[in-house]
Amino acid sequence: MEHQLISVQIGTARKVQIQGRSILTAIRKTTLGGPVPVLALGLAGDEQADLSVHGGLDKAVYAYPSEHYDFWRQARREAGVADIDDQLPFGAMGENLTLAGLLEQDVWVGDVLRFQNCALRVVQPREPCFKFNAALGFNSAVKAMALSGRCGFYLAVDVPGTVEAGETFTVQTGQRQMGIPELFKAKLFKHLR
Repeated sequence: MEHQLISVQIGTARKVQIQGRSILTAIRKTTLGGPVPVLALGLAGDEQADLSVHGGLDKAVYAYPSEHYDFWRQARREAGVADIDDQLPFGAMGENLTLAGLLEQDVWVGDVLRFQNCALRVVQPREPCFKFNAALGFNSAVKAMALSGRCGFYLAVDVPGTVEAGETFTVQTGQRQMGIPELFKAKLFKHLR
């Protein structure tokens, strides 16, 4: 089955004010057109502000389902933020790749997303941090991600190359031992203990 890469984003680390503190973050991404190089540590030009929780070989690229954006737009409206900015552009979740047709329950750790010029392996779900609340503009965004399971997933680069918005990709199944939703719940439970 083919899926589609809707949008490709990168971000640079910059300081923003969060809860009265100056915090370095690269969560807001900018959409790119044309082929984007995919290197061992992620997309060319993409930065991560906190390498203890983002980036590295196992978190080189962050993918997020486009289907979840309506949920977040509604959550922002309910929180009273949409009046300020009803648009929530792709990349607002901090993702590098916005995908169509591939949700968290459809992928397992070890599955490989095969694009025309590169291959990316599913490694783990994203765990939300306080910066996610600031990025979406309301204080319960992390809780909403935790409760809904709309977390997206990190990818390792198995075969470097390029990706481009609009291209299709397939999923090569791995061993199917641990699904993204199950791993997400296990990681969150560990933090709640």
